Amino acid sequence: MRSTRLTPPRTFAVAAVVCAAAGVVVPPSAHGATAQVYYVSPAGSDSAAGTKSAPWATIAHAQNVVQPGDTVYFRGGTYAYTRANSACASQTARVDAITLSRSGTAAAPIRYWAYPGERPVFDFSGMRDDCRIKGFDVTADHLHLKGLEVTGVPQNNELNHESWGIWISGSDNTFELLDLHHNMGPGLFIQDGGGNLVLNSDSHDNYDAHSSGGAGENADGFGAHIPAGNPGNVFRGCRAWWNSDDGFDLIRAFSSVTIDNSWSWRNGYLPQTTTAAGNGVGFKAGGYGGGYVEGGAKHTVRNSVAFANRASGIYANHHTVGNDYFNNTSYANHPDFNMLGVAPDGSNTGLGVLRNNIAYGGTLTSNMTGTDSAHNTWNLDVTLSDTQFKSVSTTGWDAPRNATGSLPVLPNLRLSDTSTLIDQGADVGLPYRGAAPDLGAFEAR
Repeated sequence: MRSTRLTPPRTFAVAAVVCAAAGVVVPPSAHGATAQVYYVSPAGSDSAAGTKSAPWATIAHAQNVVQPGDTVYFRGGTYAYTRANSACASQTARVDAITLSRSGTAAAPIRYWAYPGERPVFDFSGMRDDCRIKGFDVTADHLHLKGLEVTGVPQNNELNHESWGIWISGSDNTFELLDLHHNMGPGLFIQDGGGNLVLNSDSHDNYDAHSSGGAGENADGFGAHIPAGNPGNVFRGCRAWWNSDDGFDLIRAFSSVTIDNSWSWRNGYLPQTTTAAGNGVGFKAGGYGGGYVEGGAKHTVRNSVAFANRASGIYANHHTVGNDYFNNTSYANHPDFNMLGVAPDGSNTGLGVLRNNIAYGGTLTSNMTGTDSAHNTWNLDVTLSDTQFKSVSTTGWDAPRNATGSLPVLPNLRLSDTSTLIDQGADVGLPYRGAAPDLGAFEAR
């Protein structure tokens, strides 16, 4: 019988009161008074009371009313936008359809949540503003967006690199169970701020058809290009697929970012085709434009899966420090791991700390000279074949999430019960079962 070593999860005790109208639990405000609950519906009116039976119509009106600790529920249906909340100063100016600028607090965040069991869709495809468009511009701190669908943010000229589904410059926000798709630019982009958590969210089929950098070159699933002094941004339990550029992109991020337990596949193509488009990297883990810069940040990619991307599965992208790459599975990419970094003298070198990773199918590795690499499949005397896994299928990864919002449990690229990759890893501080960690993103069960 295999022993178990698991790090106990952190728990948070939160006092709560029941909101009978919604049938959900709502925490009290920071001052001990019961937080308020409001409702918004496509069929509502901003002159209504904001109750379940008389909902408002817009998130903008809700923001004018809410206070820290309050919750706004969005009923199912489509919230269609045709213009920004300000005029374009020029064709390269940036405008917002929705600006979230009112902050909550650490003890009492403001929640903008889908009503339980319903699907609110924020559709920006009707916008005709002749400049650069943000669907949501989140400048506030301590917000929690949950269960929203964001689609259709357009590019209406060819003078800009991309538009954005959600643009973030605030801190300590949570973005949970979002479905970001068919935007002409990244689904979600962190420009500034620290401590943001992107949790159990999907970004897919994004394509920047009118990019000034070339069609398809800038529509990533998720991006974080943050300046120094903004640590703690995390992507956890996220999926990115069929985005025309990269799945996850950390280029020009001068503060550390963690990508954890996330999947990235079939990026770098026109969505739903095999026609080449942008770069096509699963996880692009840094870089500053190709040359050496001072003050580079160390990022972490762990417990994650990249497969069938047009280019690299996991790519250092000319980064200037060695990132941590722990317990990842990269399958059928070109190559699976590319650790191309830049030394202080500007020369190319391999950079990265790699432990417990699997590279299988496609081209396995490149630019490994100079890395700190051990306990990976390419370091060990093991024979890789399909029989090491329960399945090597590249379909079904977009299956519905579990009831809790976590990633679906699939047999795909999980180790078989007889795999020789079980217990072959090194302890890097992550939970594991058995005598030692298994290789790859999934511990064998």
